[in-house]
Amino acid sequence: MRNLPTSAEINSLFTNSDPGTVWTKAFSILGRINPGYDSTLIKSVFDNVMSLFRGEYPGYSSIKTLYHDKPHTLDVFLCAVRLMHGIHISGTRLTDKDMTLIMIAALMHDIGYAQQDGEEGGTGAQYTQTHVKRGIAFMKSYIVEHYLPVNFVTALEPMISATDPALQFSQIQFPDERTRLLGQIVVTADLTGQMADRSYLEKLLFLYLEFKEARFGNFQSVYELLHQTQNFYEMTRAKLDGPLGGLYVHLAQHFKDVLEVEANYYLESIEKNMAYLSKVVALSEDEYLSMLKRGGIVERSKTLAVV
Repeated sequence: MRNLPTSAEINSLFTNSDPGTVWTKAFSILGRINPGYDSTLIKSVFDNVMSLFRGEYPGYSSIKTLYHDKPHTLDVFLCAVRLMHGIHISGTRLTDKDMTLIMIAALMHDIGYAQQDGEEGGTGAQYTQTHVKRGIAFMKSYIVEHYLPVNFVTALEPMISATDPALQFSQIQFPDERTRLLGQIVVTADLTGQMADRSYLEKLLFLYLEFKEARFGNFQSVYELLHQTQNFYEMTRAKLDGPLGGLYVHLAQHFKDVLEVEANYYLESIEKNMAYLSKVVALSEDEYLSMLKRGGIVERSKTLAVV
C-alpha cells in the first residue's frame, strides 16, 4: 500500500482552475471506468464551454460572474467524473451514454450566466433566477448546432433543471429512473464540488455580490450571508442524504481506487470549511474578514464594494 496522500496532494484535488489539468485528470478517470470510452464528443463540449468562459464562443461574451466562474464549473465537472467512477466500481455500472450525459449536464449547468452579444450590461448575475432555464435553452441550441443526438435533450433538460436551487428534486419530471439517477449524480457533484472548494468561504463574498446584482435574497451584508451558510449546509446535507440518495458516499470508492485510501476527501473538506466558518462568524462584523485569507478575494471584493 502506498503512503498516505500529503496535505499538498489533498489540496490539489480541489485546485481546478486550469482546464488542461482538469481534463487530464478526468480523462484518466474515464479510462478507469471504461478504457474504450470514446471521449471525442465530450472533449469537444468541454473545449466549447471553456471557450465560452473566455469569450471566444460565437455570439457570446465571456462569463463574468465571480462566484459562478470557470473554476466552479471545473470543480463540478471533475467531482461528477470522480463520483461516476465511485458509483461505477461500487456496482452500479454506467454506460458510455450515461457518462456523456452526466458530463454535458455538469459542464452546462451554469452556462445560463453567459451573456449573448447585446446583453453585455452587468456581469450576468442578473440572470440568477433564470440562469437554469437559459442554460437549458443554450443546451438545446448546442445539440442542434453541433449535431449531437437529438434524444440527448430528453435526459439533459431534467438533469440540468435539477440543479436549480429554487426547485425541489421531487418536482423534476425525469423520463425514467435511470435518468433520475444521472440527475442525482449531477446535483450531488454541484453541491459537493462547490462546498469542498478550499476558497469556498472567501468566494461567498462574490456570491453576495451576485445576489446583490440580481436583487435576490434579503441579505443585508456578507456577514449575514456567512451566518446563514451554516443553515444552508444543514439543508444541503439533508438533501444529499435524502432525495439525492446519499450518492456522495461513493466518492470514497473513487479515492480508494486511485489513491489507495478509503477516504471521502470531499466530505472532509466541506466539514473543515464549516468548522472554520463557525470560527469566522463567532467574531464581530468588524473582525471576521481577517479570517478569510485565501486567493486575495477579500482585497478584490473590497475594490468592488462588496463588503
